[in-house]
Amino acid sequence: MTVVGLGVPTIRRDDDAPAADMPRSGPLVDTFGRVATDLRVSLTDRCNLRCTYCMPAEGLDWLPGDDLLTLDELVRLLTLAVTRLGITSVRFTGGEPLLYRGLEDVVATVAALRPRPEIALTTNGIGLARRARALADAGLNRVNVSLDSLDAAQFAAITRRDRLSDVLDGLSAASEAGLGPVKVNAVLDAVSGLDDAVELLEYCLRYGYQLRIIEQMPLDAGHLWRRDANLSADEIYAALAERFTLTTDPAPRGSAPAQLWQVNGGPATVGIIASVSHAFCAACDRTRLTADGQIRNCLFAAEETDLRALLRDGADDSVLEAAWRGAMWRKAAGHGINDPDFVQPRRPMSAIGG
Repeated sequence: MTVVGLGVPTIRRDDDAPAADMPRSGPLVDTFGRVATDLRVSLTDRCNLRCTYCMPAEGLDWLPGDDLLTLDELVRLLTLAVTRLGITSVRFTGGEPLLYRGLEDVVATVAALRPRPEIALTTNGIGLARRARALADAGLNRVNVSLDSLDAAQFAAITRRDRLSDVLDGLSAASEAGLGPVKVNAVLDAVSGLDDAVELLEYCLRYGYQLRIIEQMPLDAGHLWRRDANLSADEIYAALAERFTLTTDPAPRGSAPAQLWQVNGGPATVGIIASVSHAFCAACDRTRLTADGQIRNCLFAAEETDLRALLRDGADDSVLEAAWRGAMWRKAAGHGINDPDFVQPRRPMSAIGG
C-alpha cells in the first residue's frame, strides 16, 4: 500500500495553547493552523443495531432526554457554526440519526442557512428506503451507509440484527433519490473481512456506489479493542489488489479521511480510511457536536466543552462562539492512538458520532 504521508507532529496538550493568542473571529483554527470547516453532529446516541465493535448485545444506557439538546438549542448552534464559525459542511450522525424525530426539519433548516453548507448523513440504512426522497427534498445532499458484509449470516453476526435487506433497500432508495455519490462505509471483521472487502467492492462497482473501508478504531463501549486483533489498511489493500487493479487516484486528497485508488483504470474508486496505522491528523478539518451539546475537537479527545450548560445559563452568541473557538484552539496535534500512554475515550462511538 502506497500511503500519501500527511504527517503528525509531536502531540501537544491543551495547556500548551495560550488562550490570549486565539483569534476572536474568522476561521475556526487551532494552534497548528488547521481550519475546521466540517461539523459532525451526533443527533442521538440511540441505535437500532448492536454492532460487535461498537456496543454490547444488550445495548447501552442511553442519554436521558433532558440531557439532549432541544431542537431550538440544536438549531441555534448549527446557525452559529455556519454563520459565524465558517462551517461549510454539516454531517448528521448518531447513534443512528434516522431515529431522531424531525430529522427532515433539521436538514431543511440547515439548507436554508446562508452561506449554505453541504449536508450529509451517516446512517446504518435501516428506514432509509422510506425516507430518502423526503430527506433529499429537505436539502440533504448525500449519504454514507454502513455495510460491513453482504453475507446475510455474517451481517447478522456483526450487527446482531437480521436487517441486511433493509440496508440494501436503503442504498437503492438513496441512489434513486439523487443522494449521490452514495458511499458505503465498511468496518471489516478480522476473520471474514478480507473476503467481505472483495465482495463489497464488486457490489459497489455494480451499482455505482463508492466503497470506503475503515480500520477498526478503539471506540467500542467495552474498551476491548486490540490492534493485533484487527485488520490493517495494508492487509485490506493487499486483498483488494489481488482481485482488482488499483492505481493511486490523481486527485488531491486534501483533508479527506480516505486515501483513494482508482479501480481497474477508473473512474470508479475505492477508499481506505487508515485512522490507526496511517493517521491523517495533520490535515484534519473536523469539529464535533454531541447530542448532549458537548464540543469535541477530536474523535479521541479526553476533554469536552459544554455548550449546553452555557445555552441554558442564558449565554449570548458571542459567549458560545468564544467557547467553541477555545475548544478547537486547544486541539492536539494528533489523536495519540500510537502513543504508549494512549487512553481510549470514555464515550463510545455511538455517543460521539462518526
